[in-house]
Amino acid sequence: MGSFSIWHWLIVLLIVVLVFGTKKLGNIGKDLGSAVKGFKDAMREEQSPPEVEDKRARTVEEGEVSQKSKSQ
Repeated sequence: MGSFSIWHWLIVLLIVVLVFGTKKLGNIGKDLGSAVKGFKDAMREEQSPPEVEDKRARTVEEGEVSQKSKSQ
């Protein structure tokens, strides 16, 4: 009594399709898919660039230090 059978889910799906239409549901699916892809890409970018940024920051710091030592 507490769980839904496959027939309950099919009726709910039919009502959702009738209310929103297939075109609107397709657009929602595409938008959701692109949002998930964007999130995954952002998570990958967040993990790898800090190493590259640290190397660049060190190079700039070394350059600044050598310029300061030459001017003194």
